[in-house]
Amino acid sequence: MRYVTPFWGIALLLAAWQAWVSINGLNSIVMPSPGAVVAAVFADPAPLLAGGLRTLGLAVAGLAVGLAVGTGFAVLCWVSRLLDGMLTPLSVVFASVPVVALIPVIARLLGYDIRTEIAIVAIICFLPGFVFTGAGLRAPPPGSADLLRVLGAGRWTTLWRLALPAAVPSWMVAFRLAAPQSVLAAMVAEFLMGTEGLGSLFRTARDQFDMDRALALSAVATVASITVFLAALAAERRARERMT
Repeated sequence: MRYVTPFWGIALLLAAWQAWVSINGLNSIVMPSPGAVVAAVFADPAPLLAGGLRTLGLAVAGLAVGLAVGTGFAVLCWVSRLLDGMLTPLSVVFASVPVVALIPVIARLLGYDIRTEIAIVAIICFLPGFVFTGAGLRAPPPGSADLLRVLGAGRWTTLWRLALPAAVPSWMVAFRLAAPQSVLAAMVAEFLMGTEGLGSLFRTARDQFDMDRALALSAVATVASITVFLAALAAERRARERMT
Protein backbone atom coordinates (compact mmCIF):
# COMPACT_ATOMS: atom_id res chain seq x y z
CA MET A 1 0.00 0.00 0.00
CA ARG A 2 2.84 2.40 0.77
CA TYR A 3 4.07 2.08 -2.85
CA VAL A 4 0.62 2.93 -4.22
CA THR A 5 -0.25 5.88 -1.99
CA PRO A 6 2.27 8.39 -3.49
CA PHE A 7 0.79 7.83 -6.96
CA TRP A 8 -2.89 8.25 -6.18
CA GLY A 9 -2.85 11.78 -7.58
CA ILE A 10 -1.50 10.55 -10.92
CA ALA A 11 -4.07 7.76 -11.00
CA LEU A 12 -6.87 10.26 -10.29
CA LEU A 13 -5.63 12.54 -13.06
CA LEU A 14 -5.51 9.68 -15.58
CA ALA A 15 -9.02 8.57 -14.58
CA ALA A 16 -10.34 12.12 -15.03
CA TRP A 17 -8.59 12.34 -18.40
CA GLN A 18 -10.14 9.06 -19.57
CA ALA A 19 -13.61 10.09 -18.33
CA TRP A 20 -13.37 13.49 -20.04
CA VAL A 21 -12.41 11.95 -23.38
CA SER A 22 -15.12 9.27 -23.14
CA ILE A 23 -17.95 11.58 -22.04
CA ASN A 24 -17.21 14.19 -24.72
CA GLY A 25 -16.51 11.60 -27.41
CA LEU A 26 -13.34 13.38 -28.48
CA ASN A 27 -11.52 12.28 -31.59
CA SER A 28 -7.96 11.03 -31.09
CA ILE A 29 -6.67 13.93 -33.20
CA VAL A 30 -8.15 16.34 -30.65
CA MET A 31 -7.27 14.40 -27.50
CA PRO A 32 -6.41 10.70 -27.30
CA SER A 33 -7.30 8.67 -24.25
CA PRO A 34 -4.66 7.39 -21.80
CA GLY A 35 -5.28 3.88 -23.06
CA ALA A 36 -4.55 4.95 -26.64
CA VAL A 37 -1.32 6.62 -25.52
CA VAL A 38 -0.18 3.47 -23.70
CA ALA A 39 -1.09 1.38 -26.74
CA ALA A 40 0.99 3.70 -28.95
CA VAL A 41 3.98 3.22 -26.65
CA PHE A 42 3.88 -0.58 -26.92
CA ALA A 43 2.80 -0.70 -30.57
CA ASP A 44 6.28 0.20 -31.83
CA PRO A 45 8.59 0.65 -28.83
CA ALA A 46 11.95 0.32 -30.65
CA PRO A 47 12.03 3.86 -32.15
CA LEU A 48 10.82 5.35 -28.87
CA LEU A 49 13.53 3.53 -26.92
CA ALA A 50 16.25 4.53 -29.39
CA GLY A 51 15.02 8.11 -29.46
CA GLY A 52 14.78 8.21 -25.68
CA LEU A 53 18.34 6.99 -25.26
CA ARG A 54 19.57 9.53 -27.79
CA THR A 55 17.70 12.38 -26.09
CA LEU A 56 18.89 11.25 -22.67
CA GLY A 57 22.50 11.16 -23.84
CA LEU A 58 22.16 14.63 -25.35
CA ALA A 59 20.61 15.91 -22.11
CA VAL A 60 23.43 14.51 -19.97
CA ALA A 61 26.11 15.98 -22.26
CA GLY A 62 24.47 19.40 -22.36
CA LEU A 63 23.85 19.33 -18.62
CA ALA A 64 27.52 18.60 -17.94
CA VAL A 65 28.71 21.38 -20.25
CA GLY A 66 26.20 23.91 -18.93
CA LEU A 67 26.97 23.26 -15.28
CA ALA A 68 30.72 23.23 -15.95
CA VAL A 69 30.62 26.60 -17.71
CA GLY A 70 28.27 28.06 -15.09
CA THR A 71 30.53 26.84 -12.30
CA GLY A 72 33.60 28.24 -14.04
CA PHE A 73 31.99 31.64 -14.47
CA ALA A 74 30.91 31.64 -10.82
CA VAL A 75 34.47 30.90 -9.69
CA LEU A 76 35.85 33.69 -11.89
CA CYS A 77 33.31 36.12 -10.41
CA TRP A 78 34.36 35.06 -6.89
CA VAL A 79 38.04 35.55 -7.69
CA SER A 80 37.74 39.01 -9.26
CA ARG A 81 35.29 41.82 -8.59
CA LEU A 82 36.07 43.20 -12.04
CA LEU A 83 35.08 39.91 -13.67
CA ASP A 84 32.03 39.78 -11.42
CA GLY A 85 30.88 43.15 -12.72
CA MET A 86 31.46 42.05 -16.30
CA LEU A 87 30.28 38.44 -16.34
CA THR A 88 27.21 38.57 -14.10
CA PRO A 89 25.16 41.01 -16.24
CA LEU A 90 26.31 39.33 -19.45
CA SER A 91 25.40 35.88 -18.13
CA VAL A 92 21.93 36.95 -17.04
CA VAL A 93 21.22 38.70 -20.35
CA PHE A 94 22.59 35.80 -22.42
CA ALA A 95 20.57 33.23 -20.46
CA SER A 96 17.45 35.36 -20.89
CA VAL A 97 17.60 35.42 -24.70
CA PRO A 98 15.11 32.93 -26.24
CA VAL A 99 16.91 29.85 -27.48
CA VAL A 100 15.04 30.03 -30.79
CA ALA A 101 16.76 33.34 -31.51
CA LEU A 102 20.19 31.88 -30.74
CA ILE A 103 19.92 28.75 -32.86
CA PRO A 104 20.80 30.39 -36.23
CA VAL A 105 23.87 32.02 -34.70
CA ILE A 106 25.03 28.89 -32.88
CA ALA A 107 24.39 26.70 -35.92
CA ARG A 108 26.50 28.99 -38.11
CA LEU A 109 29.33 28.73 -35.60
CA LEU A 110 29.14 25.03 -34.72
CA GLY A 111 27.23 23.49 -37.61
CA TYR A 112 23.80 21.91 -37.96
CA ASP A 113 24.65 18.84 -35.92
CA ILE A 114 24.79 17.50 -32.37
CA ARG A 115 27.27 20.19 -31.27
CA THR A 116 24.61 22.86 -31.69
CA GLU A 117 22.09 20.70 -29.81
CA ILE A 118 24.52 20.27 -26.91
CA ALA A 119 25.11 24.03 -26.91
CA ILE A 120 21.35 24.67 -26.70
CA VAL A 121 20.97 22.35 -23.71
CA ALA A 122 24.07 23.88 -22.09
CA ILE A 123 22.65 27.39 -22.43
CA ILE A 124 19.44 26.38 -20.66
CA CYS A 125 21.37 24.57 -17.88
CA PHE A 126 23.98 27.31 -17.51
CA LEU A 127 22.09 29.77 -15.30
CA PRO A 128 21.31 27.41 -12.36
CA GLY A 129 24.97 26.38 -12.17
CA PHE A 130 26.12 29.98 -12.29
CA VAL A 131 23.64 31.38 -9.76
CA PHE A 132 23.69 28.59 -7.17
CA THR A 133 27.44 28.03 -7.31
CA GLY A 134 28.04 31.74 -6.91
CA ALA A 135 25.73 31.86 -3.91
CA GLY A 136 27.46 28.86 -2.34
CA LEU A 137 30.93 30.33 -2.84
CA ARG A 138 29.86 33.42 -0.93
CA ALA A 139 28.27 31.53 1.97
CA PRO A 140 31.07 29.76 3.89
CA PRO A 141 30.59 28.81 7.56
CA PRO A 142 30.56 31.90 9.80
CA GLY A 143 34.02 33.00 10.84
CA SER A 144 35.84 30.49 8.63
CA ALA A 145 37.04 33.11 6.14
CA ASP A 146 38.44 35.26 8.94
CA LEU A 147 40.22 32.23 10.41
CA LEU A 148 41.94 31.41 7.13
CA ARG A 149 42.89 35.04 6.69
CA VAL A 150 44.49 35.09 10.15
CA LEU A 151 46.38 31.90 9.28
CA GLY A 152 47.80 33.64 6.22
CA ALA A 153 45.87 31.77 3.56
CA GLY A 154 45.92 33.37 0.12
CA ARG A 155 43.04 33.88 -2.28
CA TRP A 156 43.49 30.58 -4.10
CA THR A 157 43.98 28.60 -0.90
CA THR A 158 40.77 30.08 0.46
CA LEU A 159 39.00 29.14 -2.77
CA TRP A 160 40.24 25.55 -2.72
CA ARG A 161 40.01 24.88 1.02
CA LEU A 162 36.90 26.85 1.93
CA ALA A 163 34.80 28.39 -0.83
CA LEU A 164 34.54 25.38 -3.14
CA PRO A 165 33.65 22.88 -0.38
CA ALA A 166 31.10 25.36 0.96
CA ALA A 167 29.55 25.62 -2.51
CA VAL A 168 29.00 21.88 -2.94
CA PRO A 169 25.48 21.79 -1.39
CA SER A 170 24.37 24.74 -3.53
CA TRP A 171 25.94 23.17 -6.62
CA MET A 172 24.04 19.95 -5.97
CA VAL A 173 20.80 21.93 -5.79
CA ALA A 174 21.65 23.44 -9.18
CA PHE A 175 22.32 19.94 -10.48
CA ARG A 176 18.97 18.69 -9.20
CA LEU A 177 17.06 21.62 -10.69
CA ALA A 178 18.81 21.62 -14.05
CA ALA A 179 18.72 17.83 -14.57
CA PRO A 180 15.02 17.50 -15.55
CA GLN A 181 15.22 20.73 -17.55
CA SER A 182 18.03 19.23 -19.61
CA VAL A 183 15.72 16.55 -21.03
CA LEU A 184 13.16 19.18 -22.05
CA ALA A 185 15.95 21.30 -23.53
CA ALA A 186 17.25 18.31 -25.48
CA MET A 187 13.78 17.67 -26.93
CA VAL A 188 13.45 21.35 -27.85
CA ALA A 189 16.85 21.26 -29.57
CA GLU A 190 15.95 18.12 -31.53
CA PHE A 191 12.55 19.55 -32.42
CA LEU A 192 13.94 22.84 -33.70
CA MET A 193 16.96 21.32 -35.44
CA GLY A 194 14.97 18.47 -37.02
CA THR A 195 17.70 15.91 -36.32
CA GLU A 196 17.01 12.72 -34.33
CA GLY A 197 15.70 11.72 -30.91
CA LEU A 198 12.36 12.24 -29.20
CA GLY A 199 12.07 15.86 -30.30
CA SER A 200 12.39 14.96 -33.97
CA LEU A 201 9.98 12.04 -33.60
CA PHE A 202 7.50 14.34 -31.86
CA ARG A 203 7.76 16.81 -34.73
CA THR A 204 7.02 14.07 -37.26
CA ALA A 205 4.05 12.79 -35.24
CA ARG A 206 2.67 16.32 -34.94
CA ASP A 207 2.98 16.95 -38.66
CA GLN A 208 1.11 13.69 -39.32
CA PHE A 209 -1.59 14.55 -36.75
CA ASP A 210 -0.72 11.30 -34.92
CA MET A 211 -1.56 12.58 -31.45
CA ASP A 212 -1.47 9.10 -29.91
CA ARG A 213 2.20 8.78 -30.82
CA ALA A 214 2.94 12.41 -29.98
CA LEU A 215 1.67 11.97 -26.43
CA ALA A 216 3.42 8.61 -26.22
CA LEU A 217 6.68 10.39 -27.01
CA SER A 218 5.84 12.97 -24.35
CA ALA A 219 5.30 10.14 -21.86
CA VAL A 220 8.70 8.64 -22.70
CA ALA A 221 10.31 12.07 -22.27
CA THR A 222 8.56 12.44 -18.91
CA VAL A 223 9.94 9.09 -17.75
CA ALA A 224 13.44 10.13 -18.87
CA SER A 225 13.12 13.46 -17.08
CA ILE A 226 11.94 11.81 -13.86
CA THR A 227 14.78 9.29 -14.10
CA VAL A 228 17.38 12.04 -14.41
CA PHE A 229 15.78 13.99 -11.56
CA LEU A 230 15.79 10.97 -9.24
CA ALA A 231 19.44 10.26 -10.09
CA ALA A 232 20.34 13.88 -9.32
CA LEU A 233 18.34 13.76 -6.08
CA ALA A 234 20.13 10.58 -5.00
CA ALA A 235 23.50 12.19 -5.79
CA GLU A 236 22.56 15.27 -3.78
CA ARG A 237 21.55 13.20 -0.76
CA ARG A 238 24.76 11.19 -0.96
CA ALA A 239 26.85 14.37 -1.15
CA ARG A 240 25.09 15.85 1.89
CA GLU A 241 25.59 12.64 3.87
CA ARG A 242 29.30 12.64 3.11
CA MET A 243 29.61 16.25 4.22
CA THR A 244 27.92 15.68 7.59
